[in-house]
Amino acid sequence: MTSKKVIKSAFESMMFVWGQLLPAKDAAEIFNISEEEAIACFTELQEEYEQEGRGIRIRRVGKSFQFVTQGENEEFVRRLCTPVKVKKLSQAALEVLAIIAYKQPVTKGEIDAIRGIKCDRVVEGLLKKDLIRDRGRSDAVGRPILYGTTETFLKNFGFESLKELPDIENIEGLIGENSEEEYEEESRQIRLEIGENNG
Repeated sequence: MTSKKVIKSAFESMMFVWGQLLPAKDAAEIFNISEEEAIACFTELQEEYEQEGRGIRIRRVGKSFQFVTQGENEEFVRRLCTPVKVKKLSQAALEVLAIIAYKQPVTKGEIDAIRGIKCDRVVEGLLKKDLIRDRGRSDAVGRPILYGTTETFLKNFGFESLKELPDIENIEGLIGENSEEEYEEESRQIRLEIGENNG
C-alpha cells in the first residue's frame, strides 16, 4: 500500500506537469485508489499550501485540481511577464454568458427572449472559446439545443462551482438594450475573430 505522503508528492508532480485541471478520478487510477481518497489527498495538499502562505495554491473546480498563483502576487507576476494582448468578451457576450450561467440549461430562443435580440453569432463565439457547450436538446417543439457553461468558464472566472455565482434577483435587469446597429457590429466582430482563429 503506497503511503499518503508518497501519493500527495506524486499528485504535486502530476499537477505541475499536467498544467490544466487534473481530474481526481484520473489521478486515483494511477495508484488504484478511489476518487474520494484522491480528493481527500488533494484537499490536504490544498490546505497545506494555504496554511504555509505559499505563492502557489491549489484550486479545485468540481472534482478536478490545478496549480494557480496566489492572487495577492498578481501585480508582481504581471511586472515579470511581457505584456500580451488579451481578447476580452464584448458586452453582448458577457450578457449571453450570464443568461446561460444562471438559466442553464437554456435554449437560444429563451436567450433571445430575455435580450430582445438574436444571439446566434454570440453563441457561436462563446462555443468557440469553450465557455459554453451543448447540453442536449429541449423537449419543446423543434427540440432546440440546450446550452450550459463549461469548466473553462469556471476556471476563467475563478469559480470552483456554479454554486459560487453571485445571487441576483432578476437576470433581465442586467441586460442592456442593443440597437440593430450594435447587433450587426457585434456580429461582424465575432465573425472576424472566428475567421482569425481559423486562419
